[in-house]
Amino acid sequence: MEKTISIKNRRASFEYFLLQEFTSGIMLTGTEIKSIREGKASIADAYCSFRGNELFVVNMHVAEYTLGTIYNHEPKRERKLLLTKRELHKLLVKVKERGLTIIATNLFINEKGLAKLSIALAKGKHSYDKRETLRQKDLKREIDRSGD
Repeated sequence: MEKTISIKNRRASFEYFLLQEFTSGIMLTGTEIKSIREGKASIADAYCSFRGNELFVVNMHVAEYTLGTIYNHEPKRERKLLLTKRELHKLLVKVKERGLTIIATNLFINEKGLAKLSIALAKGKHSYDKRETLRQKDLKREIDRSGD
């Protein structure tokens, strides 16, 4: 049985209000997919930006493959995301609104063995919103403790 790879951006829900989620494919080279299957990737600082009508993920770190030779990849290169034209258009219209951005929330390997990236349309939180999030989290933890 193969282990499932799921690399999450844990700070995403703390730093942003996640408005809408999409799942997209990623254009990868051979050594990149091998590194991701080993779990050697990070999407902590990853965000998405448009170049023309195409969407790219920026700042996603995929460690160099250990057995890769001169054909190894660049760890922080921009990678093209594969979405339908309708989804791309919807995201482009939304991003033009003030204060909205697209961030990576989860990188995983699906049942067919393909790397997929969950992205979310997000709005940045203010510091008081972050304090409220922490307060809600602590309250939920207290309720769970008293329930046991």
